[in-house]
Amino acid sequence: MNNLEGKVALVTGAASKRGMGHAIALRLAGEGADVAVTDKFAAPRSLFPGDEGWGGLDEEAAEIKKLGRKALAVVADIADGQEVDRLVAGVIDKLGKIDILVHCAAIRGPVGKPAVELSEAEWRVILDVNTTGAFLISKAMAKHMIARGQGGRILHIASMAGTHGVNGSIAYCASKYGVIGLVKTLALELGPHNINVNAINPGAIITNLRDETFQKRSREQGVSWEEAQQADYAMMSKMIPLGRLGKVEEVADLAYFLVSDLSVYITGETVGIGGGII
Repeated sequence: MNNLEGKVALVTGAASKRGMGHAIALRLAGEGADVAVTDKFAAPRSLFPGDEGWGGLDEEAAEIKKLGRKALAVVADIADGQEVDRLVAGVIDKLGKIDILVHCAAIRGPVGKPAVELSEAEWRVILDVNTTGAFLISKAMAKHMIARGQGGRILHIASMAGTHGVNGSIAYCASKYGVIGLVKTLALELGPHNINVNAINPGAIITNLRDETFQKRSREQGVSWEEAQQADYAMMSKMIPLGRLGKVEEVADLAYFLVSDLSVYITGETVGIGGGII
């Protein structure tokens, strides 16, 4: 059996109802891990119909406990070094250790905004969250795992935007390119400590990441939020060889593989999951 019995996982960016972090946290708990979940906001709003009243981190912790595992919900800003240190120390205090980090926390920033129109402030906030945040949580986790001497798994959710340019998304692309560079360097530095470091590069996945984009388009086009969303999904599906967007549960399956003993000899890799987009 290649399960996670006896392991403790920390999943960042986990509060969104339709997010990868939520799905990954439940997948790891289902495989036997105790799971700490964190996000900057306790209960981000989901604009998907039927998601009204989503309880965020607390509801997710309750879901994990229903699976028979210990759970901890912590609000923390991953771009703030002091909050990151507090987060990691708190998880260790409550759950005893951290064997696995899955770092999902990120922001999309402006969509379709050319580089010449992007402000310095907009650039900095995206890099602060997506790249500096990835560095801060990785550093804190690496120090803990090295000190324990029991190895560990660090997995970052990067993006196919970290390997391809995207019109109107220069800061997001740069931030995800940075995450991939971070992963490859960490794998070299932490390999001697039996710590595997990898990244997942999702393509088009159905999440809450673009909820506000669809809201903006619905206003501009005079259609409902759902119509704006479905029109976008239909357009994107035509560019995907498998003909559809991915599901967060499919990303969670890959995440489980990469933090389990099934992938014990894999490190420094970025694994795409995009329905055939290369």
